[in-house]
Amino acid sequence: MEIPAIVGAGLVVIGAGIGIGRIGGSAMDAIARQPEATGKIQTAMLIAAALIEGIGFAALFAVS
Repeated sequence: MEIPAIVGAGLVVIGAGIGIGRIGGSAMDAIARQPEATGKIQTAMLIAAALIEGIGFAALFAVS
């Protein structure tokens, strides 16, 4: 694996981590504001996190 591919893989991992962190933080804010909507918020959060993880894995496999 060449250096640009390694740097690209690192950026993918960092980007996915930032994205999932923002989703989690926003979900916690939303749950704090509307506790009665916890189930719907968690479901949407998990789906979005899974999509980000899928894109991250696909990008990692593409560079390796």
